[in-house]
Parts: sequence; C-alpha cells; structure tokens
Amino acid sequence: MGEFMLKQSVNKVWYGIFTSFAALGIRHGISTRLGGHSTAPFLSLNLGLHTGDDAEAVWNNRQLFCQAVGLPPDKVVTAEQIHGNVIGQVTMADAGRGAKHYHEAIKGTDALITNVPGLPLMLFFADCVPVLIVDPVAKAIGISHAGWKGTVGKIAQKTVLAMQQQFNTNPADCLVGIGPSIGPCCYEVDEAVLSKLRAEFPYWEQLVIPRKKRWQLNLWEANRRQLREIGIGDTNITVSSICTADNTPIFFSHRAESGHTGRIGAIISL
Repeated sequence: MGEFMLKQSVNKVWYGIFTSFAALGIRHGISTRLGGHSTAPFLSLNLGLHTGDDAEAVWNNRQLFCQAVGLPPDKVVTAEQIHGNVIGQVTMADAGRGAKHYHEAIKGTDALITNVPGLPLMLFFADCVPVLIVDPVAKAIGISHAGWKGTVGKIAQKTVLAMQQQFNTNPADCLVGIGPSIGPCCYEVDEAVLSKLRAEFPYWEQLVIPRKKRWQLNLWEANRRQLREIGIGDTNITVSSICTADNTPIFFSHRAESGHTGRIGAIISL
C-alpha cells in the first residue's frame, strides 16, 4: 500500500502526493493553502475561482501549483462541480477549459476521465473527498469530487466503471488515492443524510458513529468500500486520513470556516 506525504517545491508551494502514483511516474498533487497570493479569508493558495476571491490571484495561485507539480497550467481541464455524479470524458480538444475562467469549465460535471497523455485534470475541494484513479495497464486516469451527495451517488465507483467502458480498464489494475477531506472526527450529519446512506449502502452502520440525534460519517470508508465492491483491492487504495476541518492552518475547510474560505486542488496527468 502506498502512502500520502506532503512536500514543499522550490517555489515554496506545499502539496501532497501518493507514493504509489509517484512510483509510476504519474504527475499529480493535492494542494494545501500554503504558498499563494490570496488574502484572508482565502489565505493563501486558493485555487477556486467561484469563491469570491480575486480572479487574478487565483490564476497566479494555479500557475504556482502547476509549476510545483510540473504540469502546464494553460492545459488544465476543470469542471463546474455541482455535487452530482456526472462523469466527463476529456480529450485534447478540452485542454484549458476552466483553467483561467470559471465559465469555461465543463458544465454540470463532478468527475473527469482521460487516456490522453499530458492533459491535466483538476478538481477543487474544501472538505469534500478527492478521489484520484490511475490505470497503469490501459493507461488512463480519473478524478472524482465526492462530497456526501457524490459519495452516496457512488461517483468514485462510477468513475472507474466509466474508465472500464471507455478505455477497457480492469478495476483490479487501478490504483486509487483518497485525499485530505473532512474526517469522521469532524463530520456530523443528520437523519436526512443518514436515510440516503441507508438506501444505498447495506453496510451503512459501519460508516457512522451515533452521536445523540446525529451521526459522525466516515466518507473515506464509504468511498473505499464502494471501490472494493468493483474489484479494487485494499492494497491498491491509499487513504490520506487527513481531516481538513481539523487542520485549517494547512487546508481549507468549508465547515470549519463557516463556508467562507478557499479551495484546494487535486490534479493528475498521464
């Protein structure tokens, strides 16, 4: 099983990598909030254009992050992200969509897949779960935005199945990285969310800890279990186990910062 580790680039940007991906030469990274140009409350490496931050500062931050990871910022493909389970297949014709202007991002989409070398996929997060997927055999990648709605909608699982359909991916070959996001220590949900979990996951009781009339939800485990269901082995799944809400000096957290904060980015490219 791989590990998740933070590192600092020569341009002073801090970001995380999955060692299992790095061993394959897959360029990727999950940003922190450290090393950017934005001012409070987006301090400082905010990568989200839809947050109310200065657009030029965000573009400068995206360039810094891409430079740190070693990927071209002008080719990055992003999505609108609406907490759904639509998956977009990306080709070189999409290069640069949403990289600098939010209105150019792929509409109504929360996961991206491609088999095009050198085409970076990037999504944005502030507590929701980044799920990065590599198929080293069929040479394909995917990335999913899995908040509670996406997790219940099994977007991570569906992303792998879309790769199977489009690129002949065998799920058993895939490596998966589950990035920093809100952990079961901090993520309380109510009956409305719990009812959705009950409907979709027979093992829902293994995903929650009761707390009076609320429950602590483990999104990491929910995503890991749905990936196991389609044949991805435990040794191929790396969970960072870093809670964004519990580490706001390093990561943005929508819940811990009352909704007024920036976004980290997760990026991956063949």
